[in-house]
Amino acid sequence: MKSTPMFLKQVLTLSVSSVLWVACASPEATTTTDPAPAEASGAAPEDLIPVKAGHLVALDMAPLFVGVESGCFAENGLAVETIAFTNPGDNNAALAGSQIDFSTNPFTLPFFAANSGVPIKTVAAAGGWGVMQVIINNEVGVKSIAELVTFVTENPDTKLKIATLRGDTLELILVDAFEAADISVDAFEMVYFDDLLAMVDAFRIGEVDILSHIKPYTTQFVTSGEATVLTDNAEVWSPTTPNTVVSVLEKTLTEQPEVVESYIKGLQCAAEIINTDPEKAIEFLKDGNYYRVEDEVLLTAFETQPAPITFTPDLVAIQTVVEKMIALQYIESDVPTQDIFDTTIVKSLE
Repeated sequence: MKSTPMFLKQVLTLSVSSVLWVACASPEATTTTDPAPAEASGAAPEDLIPVKAGHLVALDMAPLFVGVESGCFAENGLAVETIAFTNPGDNNAALAGSQIDFSTNPFTLPFFAANSGVPIKTVAAAGGWGVMQVIINNEVGVKSIAELVTFVTENPDTKLKIATLRGDTLELILVDAFEAADISVDAFEMVYFDDLLAMVDAFRIGEVDILSHIKPYTTQFVTSGEATVLTDNAEVWSPTTPNTVVSVLEKTLTEQPEVVESYIKGLQCAAEIINTDPEKAIEFLKDGNYYRVEDEVLLTAFETQPAPITFTPDLVAIQTVVEKMIALQYIESDVPTQDIFDTTIVKSLE
């Protein structure tokens, strides 16, 4: 699969959650090629199909990373080159311009691409559930959403500060959680960021009381005893509502379905490692320095997922979130989920 030389930059105004920006200078931040595909599969490198996979960094992208480092993709006939992006918009634009073959991005991004006329198909969840979490500083003395309701009622003159991203799924999870608990967002001081690293720093130094973010970075605060999880996307939406998804151009799915199937099989192979032997998965991840957290934190993040990693997403829940984005005027028009998602292959494999 060859990419075209031009880079198509689309304007995507909504920065989307569940992704930690990679600290690099250019949009195409880091390139990593499958380390030893021939050894893993018994095939010569020239017999493998080269594909490029764009990504950011969040816990549910671990199957991609483990798949590269373990040889899972090579076992399925692919030589995967990973390309890290500093933001989801550049990741989306690279897919639109055929600079990459697969894009792992927050599930809202394919809707923006479709609204811009890009013939995109989302073929699977990226792998991992309950990745988005809302955590609260333990100094507040609140351990649950129910206790938060009590705090708000008993302290009407005190507005807890919440760090989130405007128009993002990290904001939408708050909106839906508060709506279900009959709390007004106006009872809090919303502090909007455009940098997820800055959000983490603000929570760490006590500038905000509540943080809506992603594993394994939220896991750091929980394991250190600094914070408690109030809720996550598995609870607010459904156990299999994804954070990020795997997308391709429609022509890739139509013309090379066997490549898409091999890619998903590589993810499934990696997921099996994470599900059954997370310590082994972490050993593979060390080679790429993918997550800037301690091994113990990453292990806890893996072990506290609400369900084993699978790849078939809850399309009904996704559509509900998209409709909320329309209601909040973050996107202009609805593109039905069934028009973007084609999960035929992943369903047949799972």
